[in-house]
Amino acid sequence: MNPVNHYPFMNIELNAKARAADLVSRLTLEEKIESMMQYQPVIERLGIRAYKHGTEAAHGMAWLGEATAFPQPIGLGCTWNPELMKAIGSAIGDEARVFYQRNPEANGLTLWAPTVDMERDPRWGRTEEAYGEDPVLTGELTAALVQGLQGDHPRLFKTVATLKHFIGNNNEINRGSCSASIDPRNMKEYYQAAFKPAFVKGGAKSMMTSYNSVNGTPTILHGDVKAVVKGEWSMDGFIVSDAGDLLGIVNDHHYYATYKEAVAHAVKAGIDSITDDKEKSCGAIREALAEGLLAEADLDEALRNTFGVRIRLGEFDPDEVNPYANTPESKLCDPEHGELSRRAAIESTVLLKNDPLPGGDPMLPLDNDDAGSIAVLGPLGDVVYRDWYSGTLAYQVTPFEGIVAAAGSERVTFHSGNDIVSLRTADGRALVLDEDGAKLSTTAETSAKTERFELTDWGWGSHTLRSLTNGKLLSSSDDTHLAANADEAYGWFVKEIIGLAPQGDGESGYGLATWNGKGIIVPEAAGALTVHGEDKAHPATARVLKNVERDGLEEAALAAKEASAAIVVVGNNPLINGKEEIDRQSLELPHAQQALIRAALAANPRTVVVIVGSYPFTLGEELEKEIPAIVYTSHGGQELGHALGAILFGKESPAGRLNMTWYKSANQLTDIMDYDIMKTKRTYLYLEDKPLYPFGHGLSYARFAYDSLSVKDDTIQANDVNSAGAVSVTLTVTNDSAIDADEVVQLYVRVEGSRVRRPLKKLIAFRRVSIAAGASKNIAFCISAEELAMWDVTSDRFVLEQAEYVFMAGASSADIRVSETTRLAGGTTIAPRDLTVTTRGDNYDDYENIMLDECKEGGSCVTPKSGGSGWISFEQLDAEALSGARVFAGRVLVGAGGGYLAVSHASVGGAVLGGIDLSPDDSGIWKDIEIPLPTGLKLTPHADGGAVRILLTGEVKLSHFKLV
Repeated sequence: MNPVNHYPFMNIELNAKARAADLVSRLTLEEKIESMMQYQPVIERLGIRAYKHGTEAAHGMAWLGEATAFPQPIGLGCTWNPELMKAIGSAIGDEARVFYQRNPEANGLTLWAPTVDMERDPRWGRTEEAYGEDPVLTGELTAALVQGLQGDHPRLFKTVATLKHFIGNNNEINRGSCSASIDPRNMKEYYQAAFKPAFVKGGAKSMMTSYNSVNGTPTILHGDVKAVVKGEWSMDGFIVSDAGDLLGIVNDHHYYATYKEAVAHAVKAGIDSITDDKEKSCGAIREALAEGLLAEADLDEALRNTFGVRIRLGEFDPDEVNPYANTPESKLCDPEHGELSRRAAIESTVLLKNDPLPGGDPMLPLDNDDAGSIAVLGPLGDVVYRDWYSGTLAYQVTPFEGIVAAAGSERVTFHSGNDIVSLRTADGRALVLDEDGAKLSTTAETSAKTERFELTDWGWGSHTLRSLTNGKLLSSSDDTHLAANADEAYGWFVKEIIGLAPQGDGESGYGLATWNGKGIIVPEAAGALTVHGEDKAHPATARVLKNVERDGLEEAALAAKEASAAIVVVGNNPLINGKEEIDRQSLELPHAQQALIRAALAANPRTVVVIVGSYPFTLGEELEKEIPAIVYTSHGGQELGHALGAILFGKESPAGRLNMTWYKSANQLTDIMDYDIMKTKRTYLYLEDKPLYPFGHGLSYARFAYDSLSVKDDTIQANDVNSAGAVSVTLTVTNDSAIDADEVVQLYVRVEGSRVRRPLKKLIAFRRVSIAAGASKNIAFCISAEELAMWDVTSDRFVLEQAEYVFMAGASSADIRVSETTRLAGGTTIAPRDLTVTTRGDNYDDYENIMLDECKEGGSCVTPKSGGSGWISFEQLDAEALSGARVFAGRVLVGAGGGYLAVSHASVGGAVLGGIDLSPDDSGIWKDIEIPLPTGLKLTPHADGGAVRILLTGEVKLSHFKLV
């Protein structure tokens, strides 16, 4: 298409805002409506070509063909290296440009990455996609990735990063309809704190809202999209809805009755680009315009944002002024990008444990001069798995191949530890692969030779079976038969998962089922097995007899016994038992893998366990104690094997550090829908129990000493969290070993004497540094007041408290080497709470059995969970202000079941000051209530600091109140 150069939006002398305004002004109403979609249409009369917003790029370009594959984001988070992240972002941006040049109408430059969601629960099915449980670490890493993706040009972007998923998105169960209950402190100090750096420091120009609601409001409609992201953080790009989420406002959340209402309110709430059914969405826009629910000016505002980004991507500029135009094809899968992937895989590898062996030396690194053999064992030992958002790997190096490259092929053997099995029907007929598509079929006689499969047990009823005849996995890909026709377990629906469950004591056979639990029917005569299309249980569901022809555990144990060292590679398949739409059932490794580890250890105590995984695992305390060395790395990188080989044999000293707490068991967690990390004591910030491995943990082959910590704080202005001043922290780190190595220096703070419960320790800065053997480095951190502030619910703002600040530096959150305590001169003391002014219910100090919901009059409200009873408390009160209080005045909504609200002293057994029965009311109308307080009562301070508790029972919601 030849551009029409005379329009002002083509004029590079004008700023992007003016150019976007001119472009949008020239669109017809129908063109505007269609341009609200993710796939923006061609407009030939203006020289505007079609464009797609949204290309997946979580850890490399996905779904467009071969591209450089970097480790999964959960692994990249373990690098603790912003400079590396910026380089990775730049490489991904280069490859995105090549794909764009090949097909600019289909391969857009607005990339759906990075995922910034806080990972406060490791059971989340999408844990692999984000960067960990800490907002500072996530914020710094994603800000750097964004900088790399978008480039350094002052006017134009290489690509544009779309942060996702705003906000409170850390569960897959009912994700399209659930509501996360998040109070102001959790929201401001934790969930939003992770997103802010990528916008303010990284300059991200796009964001995707999440599927869920927060406090009863679908995030696609949430007021913080405009108020915080576009307002407070000054993001001047565009907001996009997640796939299907606009219609989901009606279909899943049942928040509005019609699509026209949904689209009107979503656009007004800040949605600029819609990822949904075009016909239905555009129809809804037309209806909303016709009925006055939406104005053309609302579309104009949204389109100025999306076209403004396209302008800054250089789409309407001559190539000669765009440094990113004509990116060489050689940038795609560039060997330099491959080397960057290798470096990322090395830097992300975490040495979790490295105990001494008899004789005194640690298990790792393995001695490359040792003439003994090495047995590589385990179902992940000779494979590189990709996840849903991985690209097509140009090449891949498996752990076995990487170990061979490091140690030599003559020394290394491999056994998967999987059984080789054959199957027969319950009446003894052989199961074979037919010649028509390799369908699993029965024969007419019992003497026929059966097909043999390699059986991998992924736990929780999930298996894969790979045919030894053609090397393919069994799959129900056509939803009708089982056929050995899949190269890998992959897809939105992973149809290569086979259920193989013992029936009774197992002697009566095993039940066969598909990925979604449908029974497999065995024909009475010879023929193909079929999937039962209706019932999960069916009288004719296959019962098969399983014969173990080769015992994988025995073979692996024998290989371990004959080797000088064993390396057992275990973990997960990223598409099985935990992925998008599926949360994990457990934190454990599959029992079959635990059995393999035990067998290897029993055969050879010199056993290293390598976990290749998308998330943290539990190992069981007893098993963990038996293993001398444990290494963790993530999936997805094409250089996985080379990185492991380099670490295991000491060519590189490990310096990856955990970005998430590894819990001892799921008993240290509460329900996955508990989003209050403070109350539930989630993450290293509040966890009081000892974990399996703490946040920031990771061992090295080197030894580092920390000393000379110094804190200087004379530059922060009184209570000005936005001041240019900062606390200066310096220290010295020395490499006391004979090994050149990286160290990740971590700086934490603990606040003592705060008005509220503050984190046990909070990461405020970190630096990955390379230190030569015997050398020292002076490390300096500049800590802003913002990093030390807390969200004050009494004033709805960040406050730098007058308190004791303990600055702690060390090698992990649990390995603090040096500390210094100071009282910041600029801090302020928070005044006692004055409840005679209007106080929001969600600004409580404590609560029990309460959740936050939406108040249709604005903001959030509090209500008991499931119509039961709960309370909220307000503490450290202004006794003088309350001395004359005689009435509790509140704003409530009562449901059809009625309810009860009371006010009491918050001390145990505190007296009830007054209460009111609330009659059933299904009108949905908020109303004022008053509760008289005892004559002459003075709410003066007592043992609990003068706290007041509000009790709620039944179907009652409280928005705000005051004592007058």
